[in-house]
Amino acid sequence: MRILVTGGAGFIGANFVRYWLEEHPDDRVVVYDLLTYAGNRASLADLEERIGFVEGDIADPDTVARALADEEIDTVVNFAAESHNSLAVLDPGRFFRTNVLGTQTLLEAARAAGIGRFHHVSTCEVYGDLALDSGEAFTEESPYRPRTPYNASKAGADHAVRAYFETYGLPVTITNCANNYGPYQFPEKVIPLFTTNALDDEALPLYASTENRREWLHALDHCRAIDLVLRDGRVGETYNVGSRFEASIEELADRILALLDKPGSLKTIVPDRPGHDRRYLLDASKIERDLGWRPSVDFDRGLEETVRWYADNRAWWEPLKRRAPVEETAWR
Repeated sequence: MRILVTGGAGFIGANFVRYWLEEHPDDRVVVYDLLTYAGNRASLADLEERIGFVEGDIADPDTVARALADEEIDTVVNFAAESHNSLAVLDPGRFFRTNVLGTQTLLEAARAAGIGRFHHVSTCEVYGDLALDSGEAFTEESPYRPRTPYNASKAGADHAVRAYFETYGLPVTITNCANNYGPYQFPEKVIPLFTTNALDDEALPLYASTENRREWLHALDHCRAIDLVLRDGRVGETYNVGSRFEASIEELADRILALLDKPGSLKTIVPDRPGHDRRYLLDASKIERDLGWRPSVDFDRGLEETVRWYADNRAWWEPLKRRAPVEETAWR
């Protein structure tokens, strides 16, 4: 396989590149990334001799087409996205440009190049949110009800991917995943933010709705799911990828503080961001039934290993803290 990984210098993308080289060492892996504030080539530093790298925007048709042709790509895995909900509130246009128009540009280039598989990585957030006391979970048939600019831009991308399958026959698959965690995540997201702040004895900013919950999936379990979908998934299908493990924002803070032996007094309440979703939960029975996928990383172990990774890799995350474009108290 000759695979183009867009957004491969980002969090899940970098974990996917590492996973793929480990599991499929004979394949050619090419990373395509614009290296925005959250893209970090240092996440791939020890792999440079084993991969190709193209610095480019997925919304740039000429650069995309050239990368597909020059590298004779047969498979595209699209991780490239603006993904920070808080930034989307402040600058929604960049999210629609990258996530919708960029994805459509990539699809068109893939169609012109005769790509054999286009896999699009999406999110649980396109389905909207659930009440905290709900017994429901989102299935692949749940209606799209995005509530924030980020959610809506990802929903638009999903619709574009499906349209290219239905209209042009482009062989696509989609995964909608739960909140990911693990190493190499930019420290604006909640687990690395809480961890790195706690390591420096700085306040952990908890949104006022501290009981809002998320479903947590280790990035490597997500990578394994995508691998299965690429090998055995049905073209045109969507697969939800979830762990069934939920934790509130306050529970996360308490777990991280306990792992680092830091005081609860570091927790501080900040105003909720506009459109703050209450809860997401995915029904992953389709991928479990059809492809035999199961999450393998227990959350307690995965969180402990993740916190330890940040404690051991200050040189990776300290420069990034200064690049975060959003102050989470901006909603005042």
